[in-house]
Amino acid sequence: MPARSRQSAAPPRPLRFIDLFCGIGGFRIGFEQAGCECVFSSDWDKYSQKTYAANFGETPHGDIRAVRSADVRAHEILCGGFPCQPFSLAGVSKKNSLGRAHGFEDEKQGNLFFEIARLIAWHRPAAFVLENVKNLKSHDKGNTFKVIHAMLTEELGYQVQHRIIDARAWLPQHRERIFLVGFREMRLFDFPEPPSPGPVLSSILEKDVDAKYTLSDKLWNYLQDYAAKHAAKGNGFGCSVFDGDGVARTLSARYHKDGSEILISQGKKKNPRRLTPRECARLMGYPDTFKITVSDTQAYRQFGNSVAVPAVAALATAVVKALAGVKRQPRGWQPELAGM
Repeated sequence: MPARSRQSAAPPRPLRFIDLFCGIGGFRIGFEQAGCECVFSSDWDKYSQKTYAANFGETPHGDIRAVRSADVRAHEILCGGFPCQPFSLAGVSKKNSLGRAHGFEDEKQGNLFFEIARLIAWHRPAAFVLENVKNLKSHDKGNTFKVIHAMLTEELGYQVQHRIIDARAWLPQHRERIFLVGFREMRLFDFPEPPSPGPVLSSILEKDVDAKYTLSDKLWNYLQDYAAKHAAKGNGFGCSVFDGDGVARTLSARYHKDGSEILISQGKKKNPRRLTPRECARLMGYPDTFKITVSDTQAYRQFGNSVAVPAVAALATAVVKALAGVKRQPRGWQPELAGM
């Protein structure tokens, strides 16, 4: 009688990740595409919570500062696109003009990086992936980035790499963001190589667009006059009009105001138009099955604040591959530090 075959081993458990400052779930989609499981999410914006709940069936926790470290589920990967306004070029310019603090001195947002550090210290995840505007590296003459990097490496003991990635390789939009990837133990990790060439705007444009997205004569004339005035002064401010063969500028959270950074040509007989919320979703890499349940104004803000989904998905795949690989302990390697 043949020997009984051994029972097949159970499939490995998916890597668990948490989604901090989750917005509408761009990180979540990217890491789920890489086979990971989300076990915790947090965002304080009620409109983002509404969109997130509509698409993932759960409402994110609110302000992460009110969540105890012990109440966050165990995880292997921490993800966080922490608020970038205190570090962005636009955010710094705006706050300077208002006489307000920015960077780590911003009481409402700048200190939220330390909430990430708090959770890393408590849970000691195998890896983390953080995202911010590329200006993070140069803010305050590089001091802000030095503080962040020192906290992650010297205080928390992680091996950290960073790179500025342009989503242009995956999407018809120039969108440069800095990603910091850290591992608790040394791993063989390489940032993903962007595909080439990237798509053009015609790949995300809708065929039948409501007339409400066409600029009024008053707004279109204002934007042209505004651009001409600044051009005469040698400034680079103004509106940008693209056709289907073009590649858009960075979609921002202020897009709802006038759409001036990305306008779509409709020929000589019609004024240009704004992108629709669905086109903005596509421009950020969200599938057409993604539900948009908020007003146009809130949708524009949400997509303008989002991560580029396919760039995150490529990065997530690289992180998962690194965690599945063999650990390295080079000469002089120090054991991990105890949690704070």
